[in-house]
Formats: sequence, C-alpha cells, structure tokens
Amino acid sequence: MVDTVLFEFLHTEMVAELWAHDPGPGGQKMSLSVLEGMGFRVGQALGERLPREMLAFREELDVLKFLCKDLWVAVFQKQMDSLRTNHQGTYVLQDNSFPLLLPMASGLQYLEEAPKFLAFTCGLLRGALCTLGIESVVTASVAALPVCKFQVVIPKS
Repeated sequence: MVDTVLFEFLHTEMVAELWAHDPGPGGQKMSLSVLEGMGFRVGQALGERLPREMLAFREELDVLKFLCKDLWVAVFQKQMDSLRTNHQGTYVLQDNSFPLLLPMASGLQYLEEAPKFLAFTCGLLRGALCTLGIESVVTASVAALPVCKFQVVIPKS
C-alpha cells in the first residue's frame, strides 16, 4: 500500500514539475515527450526484470496478456480490466479505474488534464514491449474519468 501511494505521489510531482512554468503549446508536447521517455525507460527495466521466471512468449497476444496481468499488478496492484484485439496488430487495453486518474475522477472539468497523466504509462507499456522484442506505438484515450483505454499498434514488418 505504501509503495502505491509513493508511486502516485512521484507521478503527480513529475507531471506538476513539467507543467510548473506554463510550457505553452510547443512546451506541452516536449513535456509529454519527457514523461513518455521516462516511462519508456521504466518499462524497459520492468520488462527485463518481471518475466525471468516465464518461458519465452510465443505470440504477441501472450505478451499483451502478460502486460495486462503481471506488469499491471506489479505497477498498480490490480489487473487490467479488458484486452481486445482485431488479430491484425491492434490491441485495446482498458482499465475501468485507472489509479493515476482516480484522484481527478470527481468531475468532467479534469477530462482535458488527463492526457498529461497518461504519457508516462504509454511509455511504460511501449518500453516493456520493446524489451520483450515488440516495437509498437502506444496511445491513450479517456472518454470518462477514471476509465482509460490504451491502444497498442504493432506494425507488421
């Protein structure tokens, strides 16, 4: 429990620090890029550390299931609520009570602030996938707080 609170506090402080000086439109993209990059590095480290006991993943879907179960539990102490795929390289991961959005879930006025709280996690997913041998593009969307959908697109070579 203490680790969860510390992680949420650290994440909130990272976002607040990057937006502390009103970065403006160009600066916002840079701040999102910095958060995503930090998440990518953490995702790489977790991707190296967590699956040591597991056999090599045979398919992309196995890797995504690993992210939804094991990685999500390691980071957020809960599993992802849903994983959907079109079996052509696009996966949608949904968390109905995303922990980093719960503090702002009380009103719609925070909906426009949500993307800056998702950049780190997009990087985290992309970094873990990269370590497990899958290049991807990860985006996040929020239609209603605290529900969050992460779309993972894996380009076919």
